[in-house]
Amino acid sequence: MKPRILSFLVVLLGTTTALFAKKDARPNVIIIMADDMGWSDIGCYGSEIKTPNLDGLAKKGVRFTQFYNTGRCCPTRATLLTGTYAHQAGIGHMMGSRGLPGYKGDLGKNVRTIAEVMKTAGYSTYMAGKWHVTPHVRPGTPTYNWPRQRGFDRFYGTIHGAGSFFDPNSLTRENTLISPLTDKEYQPKEFYYTDAINDHAARYVKEHDGDQPFFMYVAHTAPHWPMHALPEDIAKYKGKYDKGWEAMRKARYKRQLKMGLIEDHWKMSPKDSRAPAWKDAKNKEWEIRLMEVYAAMVDRLDQGIGTIVTALKESGQYDNTLIFFLADNGGCAEGMGRRGGIQYKDKEPDKLKPMAKDALQLDMIPRRTRDGRVVKQGTEVMTGGPDTYHGYGLAWANASNTPFREYKHWVHEGGIGSPLIAHWPKGIDTNRHGKLESQPGHLIDLMATCVDLGKATYPKKVGDQEIVPLQGVSLAPAFNGKDVGRKEPLFWEHEGNRAIREGKWKLVAKGARGAWELYDLEADRTELNDLAAKQPERAKAMADRWEAWAIEAKAKPWPWGGKKKK
Repeated sequence: MKPRILSFLVVLLGTTTALFAKKDARPNVIIIMADDMGWSDIGCYGSEIKTPNLDGLAKKGVRFTQFYNTGRCCPTRATLLTGTYAHQAGIGHMMGSRGLPGYKGDLGKNVRTIAEVMKTAGYSTYMAGKWHVTPHVRPGTPTYNWPRQRGFDRFYGTIHGAGSFFDPNSLTRENTLISPLTDKEYQPKEFYYTDAINDHAARYVKEHDGDQPFFMYVAHTAPHWPMHALPEDIAKYKGKYDKGWEAMRKARYKRQLKMGLIEDHWKMSPKDSRAPAWKDAKNKEWEIRLMEVYAAMVDRLDQGIGTIVTALKESGQYDNTLIFFLADNGGCAEGMGRRGGIQYKDKEPDKLKPMAKDALQLDMIPRRTRDGRVVKQGTEVMTGGPDTYHGYGLAWANASNTPFREYKHWVHEGGIGSPLIAHWPKGIDTNRHGKLESQPGHLIDLMATCVDLGKATYPKKVGDQEIVPLQGVSLAPAFNGKDVGRKEPLFWEHEGNRAIREGKWKLVAKGARGAWELYDLEADRTELNDLAAKQPERAKAMADRWEAWAIEAKAKPWPWGGKKKK
């Protein structure tokens, strides 16, 4: 071979090797979270709602059957973002200070977000959707705890929690509050917030540039109230719920048993006594419409996840992207909008008063739609459009949480049980595709998993500020059937509702004055057989451990008052 050709080949080989070596082998990570969605509300967890994209991720990934959130939106977001318990991050409740260390209502400086940590490991960081970890949501208020100031390179979404899907409160691009009608960067045919979140997530995937990976947090508001959906999605579910909530629960329970999601000896919890029997329900047509709209919201959420997956495939990033899908709490029993009338007592409800196109929407419940219609509530108003504002209520939420007890706010399984899908073609063996993983997991574990896979260094200190240590463990071993090595129990507190899980045992109580209940979750995951009286020593030891954690983690002192029963 001629020397010049040999030299050329050596240079070419060296260049090619350098190019391959330059490509980072660490995975992209996308965490997608639904809002106020029950354990059984997607197809691969027993639902009749059409979720082919999520079902597809589950089919080629792993479904966790015992994953937990905190039972409420703000604490869940604080916990997910920081890898610490919500009280340690200052958000033991909602976005208002209670004058106590664990209840400041604003994300603390003593914690770091996943974005802040992953950024130091070279990751690009993106977010689309609901923030809800600071009280400062209006124009002119401080932005120190907005996403761009807490580690995210790009942000599109809402700083506040709930709001209209057609005109969301506190809509923000980067650090600027915006109107959806005058946002030059995003002008769809019809604005619908679920689509906007997913479209921006897909855009970030497509526009990601560079050899290093990205972390993305996609925080949906669907299917949280208000029940707002697009007509074509609602039409898919016409007649689907005509048999009522009892029939829906029974059908989901049967599917869950067939899938192996639940054990045969776990009895379905009894129907909530506060919900009437379907045969006795009033306003059946109205109730059915609520569930049709709720289903349409979940359906649309799934459609958008398909858009994100397509963007990953088209950009060549699909195989090495870890996608998590979960929910922030169980189904919501709140009776939003069941009482009739107009929220703001408008003096001219029949008169059209359009909003200016550039006007910012500042109300969680809008006073009027953009085209000037008064927003109404009550059972005489059929829900779905922008001029309505309802929740789907306790009876449907009871079915959403099949087969468990209780709801959002509480820390029985119906309040804190979440689906968790993990999908990662390059990192999950094909023999694990479609498998179920029964090891308990918790939101605190997501930061630990990202730090592990991203080879990031979690800081002990930032400047002079001590940082709360990581509380969770990496879930990565569980993807391929290995033990995650958890040494500590899992803990909960919200509004005085409290729990500890240690192995198969769970101690749980309702309210600050509620008595402790003890359950063997291997025998009784639906929490129907309280063993506290039969095993008082175990119950006391676990209660003492919870009390010690509560003080250390700043769950106590708490603002709920009263003494709990022994």
